[in-house]
Amino acid sequence: MNTKPIKILWTDDEIDLLQTHIMFLEQKLYKVDVATNGSDAIKMVEQNDYDIIFLDENMPGLTGLETLEKIKTIKPYLPVVLITKSEEENIMDEAIGSKISDYLIKPVNPNQILLVLKKYIDKEKLVSQKISSKYQSEFSKIGMEINENLSYEEWKELYKRLTFWEIELENSQDKAMDEILQYQINEANNTFSKFIKKNYKELFNIKNDNKPLLSPNLLREKVFPSLKENRKTVFLLVDNLRYDQWKIIEPMLVNFYTVVEEDLYYSILPTATQYARNSLFSGLMPSEIDKLYPELWKNDDEEGGKNLYEEEMLKKYLQRFSFKSDFAFEKIIDINYTKKLIDNYKTLINKEFICIVVNFIDALSHARTDQKIVKDLAANTSAYRALTKSWFEHSLLLELLQILAEYDIDLIISTDHGSIQVENPVKIVADRTTTSNLRYKQGKNLSYNPKEVFEILNPAEVYLPKNNISSTYVFAMDRDFFVYPNNYNYYVKYYSETFQHGGVSLQEMIVPVVKLKSKLK
Repeated sequence: MNTKPIKILWTDDEIDLLQTHIMFLEQKLYKVDVATNGSDAIKMVEQNDYDIIFLDENMPGLTGLETLEKIKTIKPYLPVVLITKSEEENIMDEAIGSKISDYLIKPVNPNQILLVLKKYIDKEKLVSQKISSKYQSEFSKIGMEINENLSYEEWKELYKRLTFWEIELENSQDKAMDEILQYQINEANNTFSKFIKKNYKELFNIKNDNKPLLSPNLLREKVFPSLKENRKTVFLLVDNLRYDQWKIIEPMLVNFYTVVEEDLYYSILPTATQYARNSLFSGLMPSEIDKLYPELWKNDDEEGGKNLYEEEMLKKYLQRFSFKSDFAFEKIIDINYTKKLIDNYKTLINKEFICIVVNFIDALSHARTDQKIVKDLAANTSAYRALTKSWFEHSLLLELLQILAEYDIDLIISTDHGSIQVENPVKIVADRTTTSNLRYKQGKNLSYNPKEVFEILNPAEVYLPKNNISSTYVFAMDRDFFVYPNNYNYYVKYYSETFQHGGVSLQEMIVPVVKLKSKLK
């Protein structure tokens, strides 16, 4: 943290009358330089690095506003507080238009000056200290909870709290506290992986009354109720949207929508588009899709896209629940397609049920793996969130959602799975027919250390299809990723610190589902 004293330049033609104020600030360990006219102040700004300037508005020679204008051309982001005897509106308008940070009316007292300094100089440090202090008081409590025998619902709540602190501490000056939080998140992921390894198969025991919300039941539980109430409904699936990414884009929607419900649900394994998203749109587990609609399911080893039949799956799902809704299914793959939707929004809004799939974040994670410039831009989870925020803020998707908010709609935003930044290579040996995903493998004759993975020797237990009779599944846990022994060092270097999905982690499996109502109607 920066321990250098705060440097202040106070410019006033009657500076001698302000010695008590200056002494007060120096006792508070601020360093104060003085100038008696605008010309001297400008020269001092050119020659020194000041943190803030107090500037008298009414001075002989260059006025305060004229001095302000010249200072802003030299250092446009330097905070300037105008001190004036006048409260005339035209002076205030001109000062604000010249980007003053604040203004004070004479006579000023030392506490007013101190308050301004706290507001513009010490604010970041004070907020950082407050956040760090609050997290310190939570640290032990979270640590104890991680080591308790948590339920699926309790893991959701713990993940929410960890995400809250991750975002809160993100801009903190206390980097040591941020490192402690990252250590605690890693500890939580390690424990969560063990929890899934021990309990996942039991999720599919019909007698299990404590089953959490899973991919195949998401639409039935979170979207169909709006359709039953004859509400015009928009379901937006943002592929690969983590909970922390949702919290970053949420503030951009609250001017147009009211958040009615925010929840988390569990993506099935593998946490990959082929499995999780097909399950979501069909209301079925993957092996059930393969059995009931073999023409709509493609195994890992088959040629062609694995998510080409989502609209057909959704149509059959709606028919099974006797919904006769006139629905539109739109998949946004580029900016031109979004423009097309905006141009034709009146046709779109006539539908009772609108389903929109957006692949940007998934494409971003793949681009980060393959393109060095994107990898540099998203070096860590904080930067990954920032890229997501920047994309959404300037996207045509946000414009489309603003247009739709003009109508009385229910908007449900969710995803099929999340992703995690991997760092720990785990060796696995497999033949050429094995899946290429770094976080899960399906195949025969897989060789690995069972202690390092979550293995499913009988895929039918968890409703997964298999390429052949001896196929098994193995999943990477925590921040691990699978690497073959051949060219081991090359692939470790290439894939380390990339964002991947398909395996077991809080970020991949526990993902957001949020219901909003348009605020403009």
